[in-house]
Amino acid sequence: MLDRVREAIFSTLAPRLEDAFVLDLFAGSGGLSFESLSRGARRARPIESDRKAFAFLKRNLESLGVEDRADPVRADALDPRAWGGEPADITFLDPPYPWLKKQKERCAIFEGVRILLTEAVAPTGLIVFHAPRNAVSAGEFGKGLELSERIYGSNSIWYVERGEDWSRPERSDDG
Repeated sequence: MLDRVREAIFSTLAPRLEDAFVLDLFAGSGGLSFESLSRGARRARPIESDRKAFAFLKRNLESLGVEDRADPVRADALDPRAWGGEPADITFLDPPYPWLKKQKERCAIFEGVRILLTEAVAPTGLIVFHAPRNAVSAGEFGKGLELSERIYGSNSIWYVERGEDWSRPERSDDG
């Protein structure tokens, strides 16, 4: 994610960050988690499945001295078991761009959004979804949501919250 895009996101999130619990899915090196912690978040849970990226993330935690405020998890970012039990105030969802081009992975991402809103996001929580510009449409997120899209060059940032009409959707799998 470009620095100017990250700066714009955190300027938007400033009022929500103080004492927030942040869930960072597809965390990579943990940049969004670290930025959140430096701007007042109470705790972050970065989740990354790639072994090398996860090792780098853990080294970053130690070098920045925030390992006591972060709970890194090496797991599939879309696996609800990895999210922990605390409702997230802010959830960053920055899936690999190639996943948005593959039907199976794309479906898993948007099912993940629905499950996050049902099981892991606090009632007043927010999902910050990063995608390439024009790669995602509002209808894919589901019904009853408050959506706001902001464009930064070739990046699209979607802010996703439960709306007044939101109701707990049925899971599409057998779980």
